[in-house]
Amino acid sequence: MLDRPIYAGLIRRRLETNPVVSLLGPRQVGKTTLARKIAGEFPAPHFFDLENPVDASRLREPLIALEPLEGLVVIDEVQRQPELFPLLRVLADRRPVRARFLLLGSASPLLVRGVSESLAGRVAFVDMHGFDLGEVSAEQWRKLWWRGSYPPAFLSANDSAAREWLEDLIRTLLEREAPQLGITIPAATLRRFWNMVAHFHGQTWNAAEFARSLGSAESTARRYLDVLTSMFLIRQLPPWFENLGKRQVKAPKVYVRDCGLLHAMLGVTTPAALEGHPKLGASWEGFALEQVVTRIGERNAWYWATHAGAELDLFAQSDGRRLGFEFKHADAPSLTKSMHIAREDLKLERLLVVTPGNKSYPLADWAEVVGVTELMPRLEQLLSTPQP
Repeated sequence: MLDRPIYAGLIRRRLETNPVVSLLGPRQVGKTTLARKIAGEFPAPHFFDLENPVDASRLREPLIALEPLEGLVVIDEVQRQPELFPLLRVLADRRPVRARFLLLGSASPLLVRGVSESLAGRVAFVDMHGFDLGEVSAEQWRKLWWRGSYPPAFLSANDSAAREWLEDLIRTLLEREAPQLGITIPAATLRRFWNMVAHFHGQTWNAAEFARSLGSAESTARRYLDVLTSMFLIRQLPPWFENLGKRQVKAPKVYVRDCGLLHAMLGVTTPAALEGHPKLGASWEGFALEQVVTRIGERNAWYWATHAGAELDLFAQSDGRRLGFEFKHADAPSLTKSMHIAREDLKLERLLVVTPGNKSYPLADWAEVVGVTELMPRLEQLLSTPQP
């Protein structure tokens, strides 16, 4: 397992100033491994895994189990026992602080709703993703793009083993994980819908079209979308719109968050097959977009499009800066009319066009092509440079 220094640092800093820290992310991205590593830095930490029947039994009387504990208390898959949240509020309010709580969850809305209702003002959030280019080294970008960011898939002995693991994960998520979260949608129906999203990867959400394909109401299609989003399997990239005197698109774009899962859902069996697949460009867009979003934060990320045809793959704001990103699977992209319009309408300070490989060069004094091997250091440099 690779080290996850960025996430470890975030957790440590949050624990210093908050009685409760919530670590959220998909299953199998290494939350438990990282939590155990952090716990090892504390004297006599306490660890509860609510998928373990023994630990779940220990918390049947949560006040008796948790009230006497001191130091760090880790509760894994906490969304399985939402009745813990009111008690954690009481324990977090004790003065002096006797224990700090690290809560791990793989179902965003369930956990966040419980936290927001009971732990407002007492909890800090850390969102955890799979591996990114800053963690695995930029030279392995092709492997990361093909296999995806889940650590077990990326670290598999070969591509075939990675594919088998991803297929097993899909089945586990739909047949076991979803029902345990209280989701009553049949696994076959949810997989069909997920497969439809994979074929619409990188496109604007159209509830009517999905509803027609499913033979259901638009509200049903929207519920399915929200379910898979809540499990961190789909990203809904929201639109950015402001009063520009233009009709702007106001529906989200949808992506399968992990490109390895995307390729499995599309039935693409080899990297060579991906090169000739119609969704090659969309797969690249989703992969490169995830690399940027993991660093700038999803709360700072949007896309932008007008009904006249101008669009920007990713619009980000950071410390008052307005940054634009385009993701092109091309050797030598050039400035387009759409890029000029986006720069003018959104008042972009900088536009980065991210491409495969290691070639980077300027397109204008406000735009540049960045090869994916240089993306992370260029992004860090851009975000750390004082605003002009």
